[in-house]
Amino acid sequence: MTRPHRGAGLPGVPVGPQAGLGHYASVPPGERLRVLLVEDDEGDAFLVGELLAETNSMIDLLVATSLSEARQRVMGVDCVLLDLGLPDAQGLDGLRQVLEMASGAAVCVLTGRSDEHLGIVAVAEGAQDYLVKGQVDGVLLTRALRYAVERKRADENARRLREVELRQAESARLERGLLPQPIMTTDQVAVHTFYRPGRHAALIGGDFYDVVQTRPDRIDLIVGDVCGHGVDEAALGVELRVAWRALVLAGVPDDEVLPALEQVLMSERRLQEIFATVATTRLDLAANRATVRLAGHPPPLLLSGGKVAPVPARGGLLLGVRPRRPVAFDLEFDTDDWSLLMYTDGLIEGRVDSGDDRLDVPGLTDLLADPANRAVPLAELPAWLVGRAEQLNGGPLADDVAMLLLTRGGGR
Repeated sequence: MTRPHRGAGLPGVPVGPQAGLGHYASVPPGERLRVLLVEDDEGDAFLVGELLAETNSMIDLLVATSLSEARQRVMGVDCVLLDLGLPDAQGLDGLRQVLEMASGAAVCVLTGRSDEHLGIVAVAEGAQDYLVKGQVDGVLLTRALRYAVERKRADENARRLREVELRQAESARLERGLLPQPIMTTDQVAVHTFYRPGRHAALIGGDFYDVVQTRPDRIDLIVGDVCGHGVDEAALGVELRVAWRALVLAGVPDDEVLPALEQVLMSERRLQEIFATVATTRLDLAANRATVRLAGHPPPLLLSGGKVAPVPARGGLLLGVRPRRPVAFDLEFDTDDWSLLMYTDGLIEGRVDSGDDRLDVPGLTDLLADPANRAVPLAELPAWLVGRAEQLNGGPLADDVAMLLLTRGGGR
């Protein structure tokens, strides 16, 4: 067998500048592979080309005689077939350089009979397989190259899956830690919470709520909604909730809390278009009254005496649009049996009966006034409302939903 002159190329084997172009990102069995042979021996390179040609391997072979040349041709190949004895790299040093330069490609090494142990070490270093020169025919070579590519693909998929699992577990721990833990010691009222983010598989979203008791007779509550549905909005929602809690615990005057919260929003948001809506309630247990403030948020609903009605507080402006103090509304409770439902607009933005109309505040009021819900325990009422809203919507609600149900006495 006549060996070609170095650099002349192999029959049917591309060796020009175009040899490194093109890439098969995912090659099903039976489709063509691109393999880069890094071999400085012309005879061995010729034999590899002949072995692949005689088996109709559907493999396009590129040849490089050194690592420096391989760097120019490695782009887009599916596998690198590497001789461990090269003029510019010897043994495992060459393998490590190839693994670094061709991180997306499989690597199969060629060893001599006297140093077969290097092949085993090479696999331990990150190669997918090794072959011993003189002990390979065309079928074995083709199979080894295709198996190496499949193993590399499987390893990459397993690595990505593991990374996703680790990120999901880390995010779940982080989000679970960021969910609020209400600070409340009194047994004169009960607070039932509900939270479900609109983001798939998330634990928290842009909506937020919190409950803080600062004195035996005073409880502060907040429900808010940051526009958007991404991770950034969820993080901003957590920041606003924590900031609100800090302001309340620090004893900041009532009229100064929401303006200060707006300053936090405007300094922390990533875009000027980001805004938030907020509803706060300060409950005076001794006087059996509450003070409600709204900043572009839907009003709480009052359940009392068998009736349901929105609290007639002024809506106010969105936080982050044009700073202005929300107007306080004083709510007097007529009895010691009542409930106050605070919620985000994800609950009322679902459609009704497959039409264009939204559930909105009047629809939610009707749901709560339905005699059927009187059989539902108060602790389960928020989840029951979401279920009914989804029935009317014809499917899951798209937005985050947060609810606080504050109850005293019988609650209805």
